[in-house]
Amino acid sequence: MLVNTLEILKDAQKDKYAVAAFNVYNLETVQAAINVAVKENKPVIIALGERYFPTVDVEGFAAMVHALAAKVPVPVALHLDHAYEKESIIRAIRCGFSSVMYDGSKFDLEENIKHTKEIVEIAHMAGVSVEAEIGSLAKGAYSDEEEGSGTLTDPQSARHFVEETGVDFLAAAIGTVHGMSQGEPKINLELLEKIQEEVAVPLVLHGGSGTPDEIISESINRGICKINVNTEVSMAAVSYLKEYFETNDIVHLSTVMSDVQETIEPVMTKFVQLFSNSKR
Repeated sequence: MLVNTLEILKDAQKDKYAVAAFNVYNLETVQAAINVAVKENKPVIIALGERYFPTVDVEGFAAMVHALAAKVPVPVALHLDHAYEKESIIRAIRCGFSSVMYDGSKFDLEENIKHTKEIVEIAHMAGVSVEAEIGSLAKGAYSDEEEGSGTLTDPQSARHFVEETGVDFLAAAIGTVHGMSQGEPKINLELLEKIQEEVAVPLVLHGGSGTPDEIISESINRGICKINVNTEVSMAAVSYLKEYFETNDIVHLSTVMSDVQETIEPVMTKFVQLFSNSKR
């Protein structure tokens, strides 16, 4: 069943677990995420980044997710990830996304507030929840995200931002990266605690791939309710494809795509189980 993303995150915030937001690109990645959610009996967020709009028909994609979500008993949300353009956000709202992320992190705080507030007003009129970001993640290995500054989130600025914009959930920059960390990750859990003390809305962690399990668990205990995962799933699929074509001469596309889905489901399962925070 398709639900508003905020509804999922409020439950996660109350019960101290996090929901996986899997970046997806096609039918197989969506089916894999929903299959895993059903098997684990956990909610899931299907996230499509604005950067994929040139290759993914957004209206058709949304219709597909709506149809697949309607067939399952677990909560499924459809989220627009890292959108920089108002036109992209309006397009996603019109075709039934549950939530949108406006990324104004490239602006100074007051400019970010100005633009985010406008997006919140538009989205809330349609019953769509909004994620925003202050601070910025740097780009790690194997990522297709844009390069960020790596600026960490200031707790007082986070409180001011949430109060002024009315945003529904907030991405906190605490040292994770988009993609895989190069070297030992430097995650500032003390900073996360301070941010959590200043804001009441659910907190989001970008850069779930490559972050040590114990850090993930501790971040959930300190208020993270949604964790984005992209690169590890992509790496598993690409690794499978590379090995397959090195050892096989004759293949049909239908077989390859089915095998890719089978390959990434265990990776997604690992994250869903970790994020459930069952040892809390």
